[in-house]
This record gives sequence, C-alpha cells and structure tokens, in this order.
Amino acid sequence: MIDTQRLNALPTAPGVYLFRDEEGEILYIGKAKSLRTRVRSYFRRDAGQGIRVRELARRADEVETIVVGSEAEALLLESNLIKEHQPRFNIRLRDDKRYPYIKVTVQEPFPRVFVTRRLRDDGARYFGPFTNVGPMRQALEVVKRLYTVRSCRYDLPGESPPRPCLDYHIGRCLAPCVGLQSEAEYRAMIGEILRVLEGDTSGLRDEVEERMAEAAGAMRYEEAARHRDVLEGLAVIAREQRVERVEGGDQDILGIARDGPHGAGVVLRVRKGTLLGRETHRFSGIDEESDAELLGTFASQYYLGRGEAGIRELPREILLPLEVPDGPVLEEVLSESAGRRVHLRTPARGEKRRLVELASTNARHLVEDRVTTLEGSIDRAESVLYDLQDRLGLKVVPRFMVCFDISHTQGTEVVASAVAFENGEPRKALYRHMKIRGEWGNDDYRSMAEAVERYLKRRLHEGEPLPELVLIDGGRGQLSAVLPIRERLGVEEVAMAALAKRDEEVFLPGRPDPIRIPRRDPALRLLQRMRNEAHRFAVSYNRNLRGKRTIRSRLGEIPGIGPSRQQALLTRFGSVRGIVEAGVEEVERVPGFSGVLARRVCEYLAEETTKSPQSESTE
Repeated sequence: MIDTQRLNALPTAPGVYLFRDEEGEILYIGKAKSLRTRVRSYFRRDAGQGIRVRELARRADEVETIVVGSEAEALLLESNLIKEHQPRFNIRLRDDKRYPYIKVTVQEPFPRVFVTRRLRDDGARYFGPFTNVGPMRQALEVVKRLYTVRSCRYDLPGESPPRPCLDYHIGRCLAPCVGLQSEAEYRAMIGEILRVLEGDTSGLRDEVEERMAEAAGAMRYEEAARHRDVLEGLAVIAREQRVERVEGGDQDILGIARDGPHGAGVVLRVRKGTLLGRETHRFSGIDEESDAELLGTFASQYYLGRGEAGIRELPREILLPLEVPDGPVLEEVLSESAGRRVHLRTPARGEKRRLVELASTNARHLVEDRVTTLEGSIDRAESVLYDLQDRLGLKVVPRFMVCFDISHTQGTEVVASAVAFENGEPRKALYRHMKIRGEWGNDDYRSMAEAVERYLKRRLHEGEPLPELVLIDGGRGQLSAVLPIRERLGVEEVAMAALAKRDEEVFLPGRPDPIRIPRRDPALRLLQRMRNEAHRFAVSYNRNLRGKRTIRSRLGEIPGIGPSRQQALLTRFGSVRGIVEAGVEEVERVPGFSGVLARRVCEYLAEETTKSPQSESTE
C-alpha cells in the first residue's frame, strides 16, 4: 500500500495517475481534476467503497502521476494510455469482431468481393457493418452464386496461374486469370454487384423472375428452384441495405446494456439524415460502474485514443441515453478535434429519444446473445476456407484439398493414402490409396514423393481439376521431398504445406519458420481433421494388405489350394473368419472347389482358429 506521506505530496493540478503493483505492472489508469484529491480517495476507510476499489488500493505499491494543462488534456491522455496498456482494473472495451463488412476491391482491374473485419483507406468499397451475420452471409452467397466473382488473390492481369482452379470447373468463375473472360466483361459484372450491394435489387429481381418462369415452363425445375433461392437472397439484401430516414443531419447515437460484469455498447451512425450503419462493442469488468460511468467510459474510449484515426468521422451531434461525468470536457475535446462544434445531448422525447432507445435495444440484444444464436446456425464452411486462405497466405480459396500419409510395417507393405476434401468436407468418392512401387523401405520422404507425383500425374492425364492445397502429414523433410514435383510436372499453382504432429506446426515452402495456428482455430482443426483422416485411411489399407498376406500364407499350407484358389476365397469371403463362418456348402459354390476340397479347407481353418484365436482377426 502507498504510504500517506507519498499521497500528501501529490500535485493538486489536473492530470493522469497510474497505479502500479510491486512488480511495476500497471493496475489502473485514471484522470483527475486534482490528482491529490482523487488518488487519496482510494485509500479512505469508507464502508461504501466497492470490492474492486479496496482490492486496487491493497495491491497498489506505487502511483505515477502525469500533470497536464487542463481536464481536456487529461481526458485525452487517459484514453490513449488505457488503449495502449489495457490495465486489468480498467473497464475493458473491445470491438465485437463478429460484425464484418463486405469489401469490393474496385481499385483492382479484376475486383474481388469478400468479407473483412478491417476498414482500410485503400480505395475499396465497403458495405456494412452487418450486425445480422446470417443475412450478410446469405447476401454474399447470393452475389457469388448469381455472378462469377473470382475468389483467388492473383494480382491480375500481371500474375496468373497456368490453368483455371476448381471454381472454373464448378461454374463459380469464368477464369479471367487465364484470359477466358475480358476485363471489360468482368468490370461490367462488378458494376451490377455494386448496385445490388447498395440495395438496388429491383431490376435484377425482374430478370431473375423471368429466368425462373422460363425454367419452370421448360420443366427445368432444379434450375427454377435455384432462381427462387436467389430471389429470397435478394430480399435479404434489400432488407439489410434499406436505409432509414430520420430527422436532423449528422449524428451518432450511443446505447448501452449490461448483465453483471459484462455489457455491450452500440453506436448508430446517421449522416445527412440517413441511418447508415451500426458498430458494436463489448465490455468486461464493469461490476461496480454505474450506468453513467460506463457510458462515459464507452464514449471516451470510442472517440479518443484509437489507433485507426481517420476512419471514423465525428458528427455534429452525439445523442446519449444518460448524462455522463466529464460530459462538457469530452464535448470540448471532440469539438477541438473536429475543428467545429460537436454537441453531446441527452434527448428526453421525440424522434431523437426514439433513436437513443433503438441503440439501447440493439445493445440489449447483444447482451442476450441473440446474435450469437443466429451466427451459430449458419454454415461456417465458407468462412473456415477463407480463414485458412488467410492463415497460409494462399492465392486461391482451398475448396479442393488433398492430404497424403504413408503407412508401412517395418518397411514392408508400404502404402499411401490421398483423402480429398471439398468445401471443408470429406469427399470419400475421391479418396485414393496406392501401393508404393519403389523399394524405399522405411524412407518416408521418397514414398511420399512417389505418392504425390503419381496422384498429380493421374489428375493431369484424366483432365481433372488439381487440388488448390496439398497437405502432407509430416514436417519440413516430407515437404521438401515433394516440392520438386510441382516444377517437374508444371503445376506450380498447387499450394503445398505440411502439418507436423508434435507441435501442430504448419510448414510452408520458402518460410524458414513454421506457422503456429491457435489450437482452437477452426482452420487448424480442419487441417487436423484432414491429417487424421489420411492417417486412418492409410493404416486401414496397410492392415488390409497384411491381413490378406496372412490369409494367403495360411491357405497356402492346405494341399490343393494354389494362388488362384486363394484369390477366389479372398474375393468371396475376405478373411479366415468369413470362410469359417460361411461353411462347407458356401465354399463349395466358389468356382474351382469340390465338396471334398471345400470340406478340407473349412476343417483346416477351423482347427487353426481354435489353436490360435488371436489370429482370427485378419482385416
């Protein structure tokens, strides 16, 4: 605890104070009109003080003060320091990252359309924020279904792949990357997309309705159903982008809600009388703060001390549900920052009061987690693939991925598996396994290289789309072994990565250090799922081959059972147990087997199984 002499020596000027513990860590940052009066108030023996204040006073070992010229300067400095240090005893405010924007990169020759959570001054067009995440995802899916927007990250037209990706083959892109769609055609399509995202869906709705009627008249019912789904999606876009006219000019409307130590804040942005969007934030550590103190902290941290200055413009009027401490000081600081008068007002009635209540209602919904419930109901596959693209720095969204693994028994029965995933889900019809032809023994590197090369060669020979990502079960060594294959086959556009089991590290070509994706990240879990499935498939195939080898060995001991009859039994029954359970009559039906031979086989295997019950399982 800080001694009384130190407290009495504090300045009486306005400024900022920082409480530190014994190790020098900042516990709390505050502002004061008189530093001495405010800091001493923490150490009064007052029964009305809350638990948090008493605990802060107990832990504080030192107080640091910064004297400034006015209360306005103290407010600015406090906000900046809280933003930088995030002390544990201060209210913690964070942006709610679940509310993204749709970004259209109109500054590029071939623009892309995707979801982002960052606003940048880069010339792109942004639509949002979308607080209803489900409709936003539906809106974007409608746009991508109706138009053929590229999802790759190639810097077109200067950078391009040698052949189209899977999106082209499934009709989601017209492959401008290889010149199959001109820039003029592509830009015209982007112009239509911008109009749709702005909410102008009437013309497009008429066109889709005509297509639906035409498809239904021609009895192409699946196509008509797709157009019907597009119409539903367009209705979602129109609802989400519909603007609301309100009285007044430029305003921000703030609302808050709370539940125990957690809370939420919402900012409604009105510009030129139009409600343009919402921003949402969450709080923690607010047990002992009054509503007015919470609202004041929210307003100060929202407008002051933020790192991305310039993105958020200051309105002429800020509407609040309550009067806040230091309101006049905050008003002075914001006015100075804007270069004009900014008013903080608490309306009591009328349209402005209705807007304040609307903001508070939005905040209350956040606290009740209604948005979380909605978000949990939508399909996350698309989001995970885009996240994986970001994590690994891939040029294209990895819709088609293949994972390889090697399995052997002390250098024998060496096999490889290749499991395919499309849109984040396994496609078992595309699974492949193969016996390794090379006499590599325990050399997993060469076995892996052979498996990958054979797989890619076959896809090229059959004219099938290549995977956007090849994942190797292993580390840097396995990855290095397969990288030369890309150049040898001319498939440099196929991304490759390796996932090591020990620390779940991802190795990428050209990067000296592995990537560590957080353990709970859905992108890592998808990679782990692929790796585990490839391992299961490889081990299963290896076990199956070993079982057949064991059966052949045991069948070969029976007089009159040569290789052809061994194969016939394996094909029909699959295992020793299957033969024994089938019985003499079933074995006799196998081509090449007489009643005498069938009885001999069944009696021999039954006797062997009785002697060694552990050897029965051969699959």
